Amino acid sequence: MNKLTYMVNPADKNFGSIPLHIERRPSGDILVSAPFEGSVPRCLGEHLVRWAGEAPDRVFLAERDGAGWKTLSYAETLRRVERIAAGLLRHDLSAEHPVLLLSDNSLRFALLSLAAMHIGVPAAAASPAYSLVSKDFEKLRHVVKLTTPGLVYAESGATYRRAFDAVDFGDAAIYVGRDSFAGALEFAELEGQSDPEGVKARFNSVGPGTIAKFLFTSGSTGVPKAVVNTQYMLCSNQEAKARVWPFMEQEPPVVVDWLPWNHTFGANYVFNTVLRNGGSLYIDSGRPTSAGIAASVEALKTISPTIYFNVPRGYDMLLPHLEQDEALRSNFLRRLRLFSYAGAALPASTRERLRRLENADGRSIPVVASLGTTETAPGTITCYGEPATANVVGLPMPGVSLKLTPNGGKLEVRVRGPNVTPGYWRQPELTAAAFDEEGFYKVGDALRFVDEAQPELGLQFDGRVSENFKLLTGTWVSVGTLRVALVSACAPFVQDAVITGHDRNEIGAMLFLNGEACRVALGLDETPDAASLAADPRVRNAIATGLKRLAESAGGSSQAVQRALILLEPPSLDAGEITDKGYINQRAVLEARAAHVEKLHAEPRAASVITLGD
Repeated sequence: MNKLTYMVNPADKNFGSIPLHIERRPSGDILVSAPFEGSVPRCLGEHLVRWAGEAPDRVFLAERDGAGWKTLSYAETLRRVERIAAGLLRHDLSAEHPVLLLSDNSLRFALLSLAAMHIGVPAAAASPAYSLVSKDFEKLRHVVKLTTPGLVYAESGATYRRAFDAVDFGDAAIYVGRDSFAGALEFAELEGQSDPEGVKARFNSVGPGTIAKFLFTSGSTGVPKAVVNTQYMLCSNQEAKARVWPFMEQEPPVVVDWLPWNHTFGANYVFNTVLRNGGSLYIDSGRPTSAGIAASVEALKTISPTIYFNVPRGYDMLLPHLEQDEALRSNFLRRLRLFSYAGAALPASTRERLRRLENADGRSIPVVASLGTTETAPGTITCYGEPATANVVGLPMPGVSLKLTPNGGKLEVRVRGPNVTPGYWRQPELTAAAFDEEGFYKVGDALRFVDEAQPELGLQFDGRVSENFKLLTGTWVSVGTLRVALVSACAPFVQDAVITGHDRNEIGAMLFLNGEACRVALGLDETPDAASLAADPRVRNAIATGLKRLAESAGGSSQAVQRALILLEPPSLDAGEITDKGYINQRAVLEARAAHVEKLHAEPRAASVITLGD
């Protein structure tokens, strides 16, 4: 075996340095790992107790209240968490009967989930779409059956009444924050109890192996799975990140964030970063959509973050506003130290637009990536400083070991470490299938080294192994990398793309337009509807030019998109085409829009199809 150690020393001293161990096996597997040294708190609640003592009056959580913000200090948060925990002790709650939260992010959501974890009861957050968008409630029923909750919470009884009427929650106690109905209890009743000794005893019994949360996978390939998140997973992940971003310990992070707490990025990566480092989290009620981005813009006009987290779609939606609104841009960048993204590859064009934004000192703000999953709490791989090129996701976080194993001409990544889940709740067969014979969790993503001779430069995302397909020529198409390259080549007109061509002669793409970016690029006062944009010769010419640009840079037919079709209907959340965080589900779109795929590849060519030769 070939074992070597490299040293990662970022040029930006805001980032940590690590030794990197590389082991190349005769089998072709490559092990990449970074050591971890230091202690790990036994539970997240220790951070809350710490900051309530050291910085009692500092804002911990805030949500919009009219034109201003309603805030909770660390001391007030701990006081209310302990009272809510006392109320929870009145119910028969345990890992077998957890707390199930149905709503979007809110102060009450945070208090209830913190209180549950404070006394060793798992908090399980389901996507609000399961209750509000779904017509058949199939996924919500599955979540309830899988977890058998002892208490269910929704922010508004009126908003969630349809779900409560349609789904049998068994003997679970139903609580609502407002707009109560018959059979539901007011959230305030949970805070009407006091049992300091009982709460203290339960808090002291919480240990590293205690289940903190059940977080659900997106269900894009079936029904959601309940991923067990232990206290040790969450705490070790944060200690590792503190060594990657040591500047957070000198300056508590201030974060304005919309990412949903029913997903690991928002719930574990962002929320726990703020909690671990005694920072302040301002809940952004917006979304990366044409209708929701306005709320995000308003939030960022009032609060200047030190770190900004988002998904690529979120950055694409926000950038036109930042580029046009000097006051917004000035406040947003005033003390910003880092752009962070995860969940999908960032198009090179988006990265360059972010890098052109400078703070008040004229400094370009680093744009860094991370890669993780619900099963890894989520941090697995992150950038130690800003990479030289786009699509670099970085290197393993301290304590994490990666196994890159050959699969279909690519290197499939598998991960092992203290941040990895013990498995899926009540689904042992799925747990067994998720791990290999050495205990590595099979992520399903492909990675490759930026430079094989210099592994310390990092790993690049190389697509999802399961999404790739072959053309009739037998040529493999790397969907993930091609999608990002196409979006970048057609910037700023295209928001996202779904790649087609399985068992066909050539590659096609179905495109979702970025309406706001199109408006700005075309100099329009208002954003036209998708049909008007799709028929606009300027838009069609821009996409045709993008196809040609991509073909010129392509290494062969497997990276050249020959034809494209603009989709007029946005991706459907209920159909699983897009997640709460704005990630496009390639497989779901292909299945739901099979007729569009046929139209795209039909001969003679439909008038709406744009080709490489146009």
